Amino acid sequence: MRVDCGRCVLRPWRTGDETSLVRHANDREIWRNLRDQFPYPYTPADAAGWIGFASSQPRPTSLAIEVESQAVGGVSLRLNEDVERVAAEIGYWLGRELWNRGVMTAAVCAMTEYGFEQFALTRIYAVPFASNTASHRVLEKVGYAREGVLRRSAIKDGTVTDQVLFAITDRDLVADVGP
Repeated sequence: MRVDCGRCVLRPWRTGDETSLVRHANDREIWRNLRDQFPYPYTPADAAGWIGFASSQPRPTSLAIEVESQAVGGVSLRLNEDVERVAAEIGYWLGRELWNRGVMTAAVCAMTEYGFEQFALTRIYAVPFASNTASHRVLEKVGYAREGVLRRSAIKDGTVTDQVLFAITDRDLVADVGP
């Protein structure tokens, strides 16, 4: 599987991505905007563990963002279960040197389309921290609607914070959105 997004490529994580993954993921500013399961500092052992997990998925839900033949970030869908099995949460990160180049917008757009096509989803949502306005802009550019604020719903780095709920549904014009 390989999805050409123009500014980047989405593809499964693979052995050999470890060095690039550590180089781009080992950044406190990236960690501050992600769930605690994303470690900091990000070590070679963390990279090997992640690549082992992600590359073993029979239907990939966690993909590498590749630019110039290097894995520089990631985008994932966390599929919900039970009555919410038609929905998934999207999460993503990108190495700092690639910020503000449209890479993440292209990757989120492609992963959103992939999620609807491959997993028969009706809804994909994200809950970035309220302070992460760059992530809000990415979601809005792709066509996600801001649905509300989850007040005092998370704690990161010892601080309780709000999250903002964004979502897109299969009835939205996914084909017309993009970078």
